[in-house]
Amino acid sequence: MKKIITLIIALSVSLFLINAAEINERTGPVIGERAPDFSVVDAHGQVHSLSDYEGQYIILEWLNHGCPFVVKHYDGNNMQELQKRYTEKGVVWLSVVSSAPGTQGYMEPDETIQTAEEKGAAPTAILLDSDGTMGRAYDARVTPHMYIINPEGILEYNGAIDDKPTARISDLEGAHNYVVAAMTSLLNDEEVEVRTNTPYGCTVKYE
Repeated sequence: MKKIITLIIALSVSLFLINAAEINERTGPVIGERAPDFSVVDAHGQVHSLSDYEGQYIILEWLNHGCPFVVKHYDGNNMQELQKRYTEKGVVWLSVVSSAPGTQGYMEPDETIQTAEEKGAAPTAILLDSDGTMGRAYDARVTPHMYIINPEGILEYNGAIDDKPTARISDLEGAHNYVVAAMTSLLNDEEVEVRTNTPYGCTVKYE
């Protein structure tokens, strides 16, 4: 009996160490430090890099139209309104699709363009990161996972879009939008109160 207990404890410790190692291996951008560079083609075949937008604020939105949490923000017209609001202010908004071929959210370029038109989406571009290189560099975990990069290329925000982690459209009303709060502070040269938190949504469908 003692041998069995010892074996169970040993296995538990091993599993804990494996999980801890996996967590420690996960690296992503650090708030207050330079955001990872990227070079990703969009749905129209144009390549976009971080360096292309030096001097401008950038909002990154991880996108998967098959995810109920994303559906909430698009069917409620919340994401489109934010895209229009900030692109009109000269902010670059890049929606990023890191879904691998054959997984939920993956779309060919033509389908991506058509879906954006049907939903009235208004990002600067939709990046097709099907091999997950950009997503992994940013440690993008869910859709929607949101990031804000300042004109010097420094990461200012990494986390959830708001404080209502549900898929209900009705919860858009009264939600505290972290992206709006951060952008309001940044555009007014004020300190961002909440710079990071745990994002919610569907896991990004990497290869």
